[in-house]
Amino acid sequence: MTTAVFPGSFDPPTLGHLNIIERSSKLFDAIDVVIAVNPDKKYLFDDKERFDMLSELTKGFLNVSVHICNTLIVDYCKKVKANVLLRGIRNTNDFSYEFDLSLVNRSLNQEVETLFVPTEQRYFLIRSSSIKELARYGGDISGMVPSIVEKAIKAKYHREV
Repeated sequence: MTTAVFPGSFDPPTLGHLNIIERSSKLFDAIDVVIAVNPDKKYLFDDKERFDMLSELTKGFLNVSVHICNTLIVDYCKKVKANVLLRGIRNTNDFSYEFDLSLVNRSLNQEVETLFVPTEQRYFLIRSSSIKELARYGGDISGMVPSIVEKAIKAKYHREV
């Protein structure tokens, strides 16, 4: 059985994230969506809120499970015996960053391979930071995030949906 791990902050979960999960779920026996917890990073949503949203959004995928991780992702992979890391990329900047990160991960755990999943064109401009900024100023984010995420973001900024 091949388990792939799709790590990220998912702050917030986007339609781009869900697209990668959906496409990857057809390629692997199991997908662990792993919410990274970094104590040095400021999140809009805490780890439980992100977990709850992603669990709801992925409940239709029988081979997808959601987890929270506060360790190195390669240590998580070793613990669950996963040898594939999935990384979504939108452009050459993403690729450059993710490629460097893949080399670090590989040096830490030779058993883990990183696979880059290019985004579909319609999700090319979706960035978590842009979504939060748009929402903060009342912009329309409905084409970037699922409705439950849109409602949660607007609630954080005290805006009606």
